[in-house]
Amino acid sequence: MTYFDSIQTEKLQQFAEEFRNCTICPRECGTDRFNDRGYCNSGAEISLSSVCVHKGEEPAVSGNGGICNIFFSRCNLQCIYCQNSQISSVTEDIVDYQFKLEEVIDIIVPMLEDGAGAVGFVSPSHYVPIVKMIVTALRYRGYNPVFVYNTNAYEKVETIRSLDDYIDLFLPDYKYADGLLSQAYSGVSDYPEVALAAITEMKRLKGTNLPINENGYASSGVIVRHMILPNHVENSLEVLRRLAIEITPMLHISLMSQYYPAHKSIGHPELGRVIGPREYEAVQAEMECLGLSRGWWQEFESSDFYRPDFCKPHPFE
Repeated sequence: MTYFDSIQTEKLQQFAEEFRNCTICPRECGTDRFNDRGYCNSGAEISLSSVCVHKGEEPAVSGNGGICNIFFSRCNLQCIYCQNSQISSVTEDIVDYQFKLEEVIDIIVPMLEDGAGAVGFVSPSHYVPIVKMIVTALRYRGYNPVFVYNTNAYEKVETIRSLDDYIDLFLPDYKYADGLLSQAYSGVSDYPEVALAAITEMKRLKGTNLPINENGYASSGVIVRHMILPNHVENSLEVLRRLAIEITPMLHISLMSQYYPAHKSIGHPELGRVIGPREYEAVQAEMECLGLSRGWWQEFESSDFYRPDFCKPHPFE
């Protein structure tokens, strides 16, 4: 008998049944992922590309001991500039491994015992049932770290609501306020409205405060990330305006300068370079003007450093 025998309950089976007629994300493919694959090209198995401790996130996310990040394979968005394209593509060969639930827990637990005080689920939108299983299994083992949901925010409000009892900190992107850009660069025209609604629900669930525990981790809350794209400052300005005006200027914002041409954006006429200092300064100034004073700015030179390689055992070293 394994230590999971006693928690193979109806609840865990119900999690898995969400894959039966999959409408987890806004694409609502309706695919039976036990027998087929929808847009995300994912089945019902636990499909991961990496599990590692990362200390380069926002201070409130990395805490004192780093965060154990679980990188799911593939993604429900297909951004042409994706910096994690080695693991996110739905059409190409990627770094991808299948695990049993107990195997994943046996990988995570030593990282927690070595000092990681949080577990992050990265690109989890198409694997929400697995997120719930992992959280449930860790709690059963007696571990209750801060659970972080690191998402592109192309999420259904109902799905976010279902995570309230499992997730402590939501870490969404807000990539676009322009549907033409989101269609051209990520393959969805409704991203601005869908993501804003999802972030609004995250804020309703967790509020705007970011309490820090004794180990330096935010124990609850929402941090919204936005990465500036070259030649699209106006998109970034409108993103900030929507967050401040339609949600609240009390949100914690993480402004990211780490963009570099990757994947299909190499040589792209608009995306084929890093951002310039004037672009970054213009977005910073708008943050200040809107009263978005809570959060972080990446150093301007960040594009030189945030370049993970998922072919390595530790992608960030």
